[in-house]
Amino acid sequence: MVRLAIVGCGEHSRSSHAAPLARYAAQQPGEIELVAACDLNRDRAAEFCQAFGFGRAYSDLERMLATESIDGCVCVMPMEHIVEGAIRLLERHIPCVIEKPLGTSLAEAEKLARVARETDTPHMVSVNRRFLPYLNSARLWINEMGPLQYVRATQVRHARSEPDFIWSTAIHVLDALRHIAGEITDFDAEVQRRPGLSALWYVISLRFESGANGRIEVLPTAGMVEESYELFGEGFRARITAGSGTQRSLECWQEGQMVVEAKTSDDEPEDLRNGAYQEVVEFVRALRTGTRPRPGIEDILPSARICFAIADSVAQQVIALV
Repeated sequence: MVRLAIVGCGEHSRSSHAAPLARYAAQQPGEIELVAACDLNRDRAAEFCQAFGFGRAYSDLERMLATESIDGCVCVMPMEHIVEGAIRLLERHIPCVIEKPLGTSLAEAEKLARVARETDTPHMVSVNRRFLPYLNSARLWINEMGPLQYVRATQVRHARSEPDFIWSTAIHVLDALRHIAGEITDFDAEVQRRPGLSALWYVISLRFESGANGRIEVLPTAGMVEESYELFGEGFRARITAGSGTQRSLECWQEGQMVVEAKTSDDEPEDLRNGAYQEVVEFVRALRTGTRPRPGIEDILPSARICFAIADSVAQQVIALV
């Protein structure tokens, strides 16, 4: 039986990690044991344990690691602490899931990657878009249709004016397009600072190693929550509405006809729709078989580099205007 712990018991940890872990434990009895949960607020950790079936609550990570025998750990800490927490697990050779982003700067991300290489500890980065059922269905369908020529993603949010949005959240859609279309060789970012906008909006043009082109629109304060992905080639198109938001659908068109149409039901659990459960399946599979889970830090690092480069470019433009 695979023994698992979790570090961080906040809202994101509850919905995106604890819920699918509890679902897996219930649906696959005898495969995993939810051993312990750790949070600086021990009362919150205790309530978390009761809600999701973890065995023991801790408020100190070192004490938990010294006390418990675990086979893997999920690290869901605030952005400013994620690298520190992940390194502590990697250096102890504890296989782990590391929540994105990979730190608050490119230097932190590179440091985390270096430690992962040096320790050679199995790990995966939590980027659930790579596990979205509809996105992966479209990816398989596209592979049968022919080469991609153009890809587009739009990330819409409501009242998300935090300045780190481009590297802390928009990394999801950029990484999803890398997952679908391959490595990015060049990019240009146009930033909108129009009067009346409470946050920066971004339009990012992409060029892929395959020869395909792409575009990402990041609209953090556009009044709703939705993500859409469009994949185009000669004679075919796929459109996926997925990620965060209430609308989840897949449409595939070939030679003027819709050949695939699917939509999630309103009562389908969120972690099954957004890829979080499938992410748990991958981590547990790797631990049970002694293989490496994917994606790892090296898989996600190119996405982080691009997002941090865009943020740095914007910062330099602001300095130039002062």
